[in-house]
Amino acid sequence: MAEEVRNRKVVLKRYVTGYPTEDDMEVVDGTIHLAVPAGLAVPAGLTAPAVLVKNLYLSCDAWMRGRMSKRDDVTTVVNDFVLGEASYFLSKVVESTHTDYQAGDLVWGMVGWEEYTVITHPSWLVKIQHTELPLSYYTGVLALEFVISVVSPNDVAGMSGLTAYAGFFDVCKPKPGEAVFVSAASGAVGQLVGQLAKLAGCHVVGSVGSDDKALLLKDKLGFDDTINYKSEPDLGASLRLRFPDGIDVYFDNVGGETLDAALPQMRLRGRVAVCGMVSQYNLDDPGEGVRMRNLPWLVTRRVRMEGFNVADYLADEEYYRRFEEAMAGYLRDGRVTYLEDVVEGLESAPAALVGIFRGRNVGRQLIVVSRE
Repeated sequence: MAEEVRNRKVVLKRYVTGYPTEDDMEVVDGTIHLAVPAGLAVPAGLTAPAVLVKNLYLSCDAWMRGRMSKRDDVTTVVNDFVLGEASYFLSKVVESTHTDYQAGDLVWGMVGWEEYTVITHPSWLVKIQHTELPLSYYTGVLALEFVISVVSPNDVAGMSGLTAYAGFFDVCKPKPGEAVFVSAASGAVGQLVGQLAKLAGCHVVGSVGSDDKALLLKDKLGFDDTINYKSEPDLGASLRLRFPDGIDVYFDNVGGETLDAALPQMRLRGRVAVCGMVSQYNLDDPGEGVRMRNLPWLVTRRVRMEGFNVADYLADEEYYRRFEEAMAGYLRDGRVTYLEDVVEGLESAPAALVGIFRGRNVGRQLIVVSRE
């Protein structure tokens, strides 16, 4: 009989209103046999072979907050869930009954927040292509789940690299010399958008929540200027100072007051890519969000504001491969730097997730489950 080992997982104790706390989650002890179970039931339409993986890295993302509340509306693009039901992972294959995967293979995809997982849909797994890069990059900057035929678009988010690349180049359509504003600019997506904008020949200003983060953007990531929104009494005036000729492209990750302040600063035929609304995720009542006063500027300046979801790009494997090769090249030769905020141990996951909404993380938040 296969060896039985501990298998801890993080679960949601209750649905959340307002800001999540560590007490909303708990680490549950369990066990698992290090073998693919015989006679394993699989989802309808999938084949029987399965893969047992040991999870090494797990992602920790702001989009998870939308799944921690029971909602009857459509203000979130993801479905309600038990925390950890879906997270990007980098794992090592322990045992496989699928011919495409062997013990020791490194793979990535989506699993729960747990130490070991039996994957009953191994066709959804992706083998690591660029082993010369840090393996953790496949939980974020190089992550993708492109099997749109079997994964609901409402269950997929958090692919920071593809989100930044597609949102900036396909939605914003930048031109050299344009002025670009990025909110949440030290986060998983924002840090990449700013660097891609510099590669495209743009002038880039990023908004963050501390002086230390602002310094990091300029010194390490190459942003031209920064705004610490927490220390600015008048965000509109601050934007006018940094963009005297207006903003051509605004990549919005936060919504709310920042979006409203940016709209009057947009240039004629400017573009706003609405990627996220993190400032609104923890409202007890979504109807209590910021009242947008400056939407008429969209008409006056003929501004195009477009929301997008990375799920729109999942069906196009060829697009992903182009992105992967481009981004891997940028990372390999140092033209793009990817910041990761790493915590050790599955037990650290609840505090890491809560910290995202308090602005504690710098870069993409990752959980190291095991380094073996």
